[in-house]
Amino acid sequence: MLGTYFTFPELLLWIPLITGVITLFLKNESQVKRFAFIASLLTLVVSVISLFFTDVAHHPNYFYYNNVSYLWMPYIGSSFSVGLDGMGFLLTFLTALSYPLIIATTFKREFKNAPAFFGLLLLSQAGIMGVFVATDALVFYFFWELALIPLYFLCSRWGAEKRIQATFKFFVYTFTGSLLMLVGILYVYLHTPQVSANSIHSFSISAFYNTVLSYGDQQWLFWLFFVAFAVKIPIWPFHTWQPFVYEQANYPSVMVLSAIMVKMGVFGMIRWLIPIFPEAVFTFNHLVIILSLIGLFYASFIAFVQSDLKRFVAWSSIAHLGLMAASIFVVNTSALQGVMVEMFNHGINILALWIVVDLIENSTGIKKINELGGLATKSPWLAFFLVIIALGNIALPLTNSFVSEFLMFNGIFVFNKWYAFVAIISIILSAGYMLRMVQLVFFGKESGAVENMKSINCSQFWILGILVAGILILGIYPEPVINLTKESVDSILKMVNR
Repeated sequence: MLGTYFTFPELLLWIPLITGVITLFLKNESQVKRFAFIASLLTLVVSVISLFFTDVAHHPNYFYYNNVSYLWMPYIGSSFSVGLDGMGFLLTFLTALSYPLIIATTFKREFKNAPAFFGLLLLSQAGIMGVFVATDALVFYFFWELALIPLYFLCSRWGAEKRIQATFKFFVYTFTGSLLMLVGILYVYLHTPQVSANSIHSFSISAFYNTVLSYGDQQWLFWLFFVAFAVKIPIWPFHTWQPFVYEQANYPSVMVLSAIMVKMGVFGMIRWLIPIFPEAVFTFNHLVIILSLIGLFYASFIAFVQSDLKRFVAWSSIAHLGLMAASIFVVNTSALQGVMVEMFNHGINILALWIVVDLIENSTGIKKINELGGLATKSPWLAFFLVIIALGNIALPLTNSFVSEFLMFNGIFVFNKWYAFVAIISIILSAGYMLRMVQLVFFGKESGAVENMKSINCSQFWILGILVAGILILGIYPEPVINLTKESVDSILKMVNR
């Protein structure tokens, strides 16, 4: 049946999409939470099983388990085409793993209109999955927008006092970028070669890759796609929406935005931008790398002096994503390999960090760093987990980010030694602001505000334990992730250097 009646990318799309719609019509809040959690677990099971069918080179029939195309709009050359490659497997697994952990953290929280909240959460998962599996430009754009819409309502309806202003800024930034990308998609489409008798042009990814564009066209089209992806990551100076949104939005939405959705921008650059506009990439790569490094330092210095825990994590995330963006435009094997692995590692690390911050604010009602202190005496297990998460975040050897950041730094060094020198300083900055936060919040003088802080419960222990185990296991044995993405790296570089 597998490969004939259904495929892995279809299941990863339809399960959250259908269950998300069903969730909207449920009534009982506890029933809603259980149903959403089971639905997310089902998606995770499918994703885990798909990882056993990745070796297409030795098992050609696996291709049909992981790729499918249906007639959709043949008269304009668009089909509903979805598929998984190494990078897709990794990011869909990250998405599938994150959602049950995010939903599990909310089990004891009360939500106004819980069916709408959890239904929208599952629909956002369907949109994100669609971005990672789309092999048709129109389908990619459809899911790119679908992922945005549920998050817009999740952030604007459930959040802090200024959530409407924050979400409006988020929507304006991302929707403007999306419209620019749509213009670029349509222009490239009108120059694609004919691949079907039904239409003289095609939206298929292979047609986009084989489109011959003049150097002049590549230059301006590059920026249409780049802005859309740069806003989503975000790269400086397109970042200003992020800290405000992260501060005002509810924690489950922030976890989705920070751990998963930002990867859509990184993924888009690797999957679509670099292979389609290679000449423009080599024209503007120094400019983009400089912007990314500026953003890295800018975010790191602000994180150093940040007093709000949510804004602290936001700026920390921007800094790490700046390093990833710079590495993408180095366009060599080591850097791209490092970026792909770091996308997964960053997702695990930042999700774990958000869960810790959520537990602190939910227990104490405080998110100001200077008002907290001595939490380690109240919750030693939480302190233990945070120390490992922090070490992973600063890429200490034997933690997950060490390997991926080493690969990125190596790739940047091969490209330009001065860029590498500047980028490596970010490790010192990262260690500084992360350890400062740990010291002040957990090991500083005990604050009276943390008197009611309790040790983490069993479910919280297992949620953080799973993520911390991932940090340690991938730090000690990263080979499976590297092998999974190797073919994707080779394929991208082959297209760029053709």
